[in-house]
Amino acid sequence: MGWHEWPLIFFTVFAQTAVGAFIVMGLITLFGKADAHVKTAITRNMFFIWVFMGLGFMASTMHLGSPMRAINALNQIGTSWLSREILFGSMFFGLGGLYWLLSVINKGSESIRKGLMVAAMVIGVVFMVAMTNVYIIDTVPTWDTPFTGQSFTLTAVICGVMLSLILMRGAKLECPRLGKVTAIVASVAAVTMAMVTMSMVANLPNIHSAIVAASELVPNMAEIQNLRFVLVFVGLAAWMWAMRSESRSMPIAVIGFAMVLVAELIGRSVFFGLHMTAGM
Repeated sequence: MGWHEWPLIFFTVFAQTAVGAFIVMGLITLFGKADAHVKTAITRNMFFIWVFMGLGFMASTMHLGSPMRAINALNQIGTSWLSREILFGSMFFGLGGLYWLLSVINKGSESIRKGLMVAAMVIGVVFMVAMTNVYIIDTVPTWDTPFTGQSFTLTAVICGVMLSLILMRGAKLECPRLGKVTAIVASVAAVTMAMVTMSMVANLPNIHSAIVAASELVPNMAEIQNLRFVLVFVGLAAWMWAMRSESRSMPIAVIGFAMVLVAELIGRSVFFGLHMTAGM
């Protein structure tokens, strides 16, 4: 397990959750048929997205040692994916946060606010691409696989969809079709996550250095992944029930989301625990 890298664990999972949730809520705001006051409430609830993003960035500074080192890391934007990750992450935070602030205080024209939202959504996707490429390193064979990008994307989809629907339900959005679509998307993503995880684990015996085999890095892999699967599918089921029930029990939905979020944090700790260097 890679809990010693907890700043990166929290940063990657929280940032991916924030990007996924913002894109979903942005699309609903742009193309949804909700009343103006409901859309205003949806935008106001985006505050919690920025809480996730802020906590993620705060955690990342613990890895760097101090916030000033993040500025130094921007010196290699042309050649370093880490520099690009910091740049595009900051741009996503800044553009999205500015859109939220202007919307809440009702400043700026609607076209300007929509432009900021769309720009933040696009930059969010670029941010995810940059984050993935930070870990696609040819000297770390356990990370240099398609499973890295797939896992990062699935975290954004599963956690982002779940968080966004909770926030939109909290804004009194009434759209049964949206509930069904998001439930299907989250379910398909969860099943895909399980398949990707099993494929990743099955591939580990094929990766080894002169010192250690990748399959030996996390000895209790089966138990950890089984726990993760239980948390994901039980949490997803609780979230779906809470969102579709007439009472719409928000506490149960939040608990379900929290279970899935914990599962993704566990999965990310396994990812960092699988770090190994090629050769010696």
